[in-house]
Amino acid sequence: MPDVLIPEFMDEGAAAELQSEYDVHWDPKLWNKREELIAQIADARAIIVRNATQVDAELLAAAPALKMVARLGVGLDNIDLETCKARGIEVCPAIGANAASVAEYVIATAMILLRGQALRSTARLVGGEWPRESLARGVELAGRTLGIVGFGSIGQVMAEKAKAMGMAIMAYDTMLPADAPAWNGVKNAGLDELIAEADVITLHCPLTPETRDLIGAAELASMKSGAIVINSARGGIVNEAACATALKSGQIGGAALDTFATEPIDPAVGALFAGVDNVILTPHIAGVTQEANKRISDVAVVNVRRILGAAS
Repeated sequence: MPDVLIPEFMDEGAAAELQSEYDVHWDPKLWNKREELIAQIADARAIIVRNATQVDAELLAAAPALKMVARLGVGLDNIDLETCKARGIEVCPAIGANAASVAEYVIATAMILLRGQALRSTARLVGGEWPRESLARGVELAGRTLGIVGFGSIGQVMAEKAKAMGMAIMAYDTMLPADAPAWNGVKNAGLDELIAEADVITLHCPLTPETRDLIGAAELASMKSGAIVINSARGGIVNEAACATALKSGQIGGAALDTFATEPIDPAVGALFAGVDNVILTPHIAGVTQEANKRISDVAVVNVRRILGAAS
């Protein structure tokens, strides 16, 4: 049985480094083979996961030798943190390592949505149309207000990139002290104020009981006409049914959803957004680029060496 278990994808070079030093079992599809996963973790001292692997009480009970959980990313809602703490299992997220990728995703999708269908008109031009007048009604990112919900490592990188694009920034975060340097040039706003005033709302908070359905029907109704919402944080923070309704009615100008309450999405969720032309749906890839994958994988390698080296 392996010392290190990797049940999801990671950078091949980083995985090879671990394989040269430890007994490693790496199967990017193992997260979806529960019985085999439970069997393989029996002697493991470290497991490296993304968000698909459920590191729950059942899996932890099958891993008496486990010393650490390395998270390829920052969200921890798939990990039983209380059990890990009780057993002294260290949980190591890759804080900040994918922040640039997430921020670029937000800027890219915001620009596309604010331009309406203009940047998605290839098929019409290939078909012989030239809808210049109707597609020339989009708006610029510059001069608009970005509202950031969750002003941690990713939110702060998001703010810096948006400032460079000429946006005004406001953020909501109850955990960040009011005198933190990150607030320089950023309006410290209440959630209701942010929702009402921002032209683009981007979510960078964890999924908790308090943030589930944080953006629901009432919040969507409070957004400015033409405003857009982008969720690259966790599924469940935006109520998907309410979002689809707001898009179809024109209550909001657009949405980009990279995360969903159930992943992969089920047919019912797909049906909610079928035919909706002011939405961008992506399969939880906002923070996954070649560069980010290498950075977060390298962080995992460093943490495995640190903890397993100290334990040996």
